[in-house]
Amino acid sequence: MIQAAKAAAAAGRGSEADELLARAAQAVPGHPAVLNEQGLRMMQRGEAAKARELFQRATSADPNHPALWANLASSLHALRLPEEEMEAIERALALEPRHLTAILQKGTLIEDRGDARGAARIYRNALAIVPPDVKPPESVRAALEHARAAVRRDDAALAGTIEERLAAIRAQRGGGPYRRVEKCIELLTGKRSRYVPQPTFLYFPDLPTPEYFDGVEFPWLGAIEAATDEIRGELTTVLSSDQAGLQPYVSYPEGVPLDQWRELNKSRRWSAYFLWNEGVAQPEHLARCPRTAQVLQSAPQCNVAEHGPNAFFSILEARTHIPPHTGVTNARLTVHLPLIVPPECGFRVGSETREWIPGKAWVFDDTIEHEAWNGSDTPRAILIFDIWNPYLSEDERDLVRAAIETVGSYYRGTVGRA
Repeated sequence: MIQAAKAAAAAGRGSEADELLARAAQAVPGHPAVLNEQGLRMMQRGEAAKARELFQRATSADPNHPALWANLASSLHALRLPEEEMEAIERALALEPRHLTAILQKGTLIEDRGDARGAARIYRNALAIVPPDVKPPESVRAALEHARAAVRRDDAALAGTIEERLAAIRAQRGGGPYRRVEKCIELLTGKRSRYVPQPTFLYFPDLPTPEYFDGVEFPWLGAIEAATDEIRGELTTVLSSDQAGLQPYVSYPEGVPLDQWRELNKSRRWSAYFLWNEGVAQPEHLARCPRTAQVLQSAPQCNVAEHGPNAFFSILEARTHIPPHTGVTNARLTVHLPLIVPPECGFRVGSETREWIPGKAWVFDDTIEHEAWNGSDTPRAILIFDIWNPYLSEDERDLVRAAIETVGSYYRGTVGRA
């Protein structure tokens, strides 16, 4: 009968809902669920005093149900009885410390007292309960958005306060740069999110995990950058003479549960012209791009049978977005050399977004979530290849190579490969 009453109220049939609840109350006088539903109906009508009475009776009948105390707190809030409201909220949280509605109520009550900082600390607890990929119930969405806004304001105020203190230290020490400190403060104050490696296959522990490997010495990289014009010339020739050699970069069989690739699967909107593909050289393509092949030989390519090296020209068509994703292992890193970059192209690794500059390469860990986009009206083209993570020793590389190759041979020929 309660469910039928809820359905009737949701459909706008208020009198029917009231009649059903009245019949339920006659059938089970004093039942906390019926009293609670009647109290909610009173709140909808703006009759907070009557709702309070019903919720008090409900909590007396069932003092161990946190939702009843939270509903009582709502009526007390409407009646502007903050001390009693806080007592009801604390009763709810004593029963269920992660009760989302009660935590939001507590934050609102503290905010109403003029304590914005204290409220923000409570709101953070509420936001931490809601997983980012879960749609919250309609009943708390507005409160959650209010909580997010309050936390953003508090983060900004905290950042300003910290900056006042740090500015004096920077001035004494010569002004920096202190990029790592800046990232640390941005993480602390919500300007930056923290991303960690999430390989789809093999994770190698205890390695440094920067998003971009700035400041790490790659002595061979300068020679590759210096050859940008020649590499671009070979790419231009390929695009005009060997379009058949381009293939969709994403190509999964039907039925593979990789929803983020649905739009790009088997599409030439993101295509590749491979020089090496999962460890297999492409002789005809290498012959068309001799200078590119030559300079790539100077890099510590990740040579693992049936896995690497990989090197290819990546062509991203106009108005195309590569969705957020992660790579297979942090034992390797990925290098991008921009060749043809129209406006409105960008690339994000973790919390840092960059624009490609033709001829300026960067190295990054592709097991950290990353994405790319081309918002222009013309294609974007870069050279991509993988290298060993420089923090692996030669012995570690040999052992990792052997382990990966063993996995491949162990499952070779089995049915149901993902």
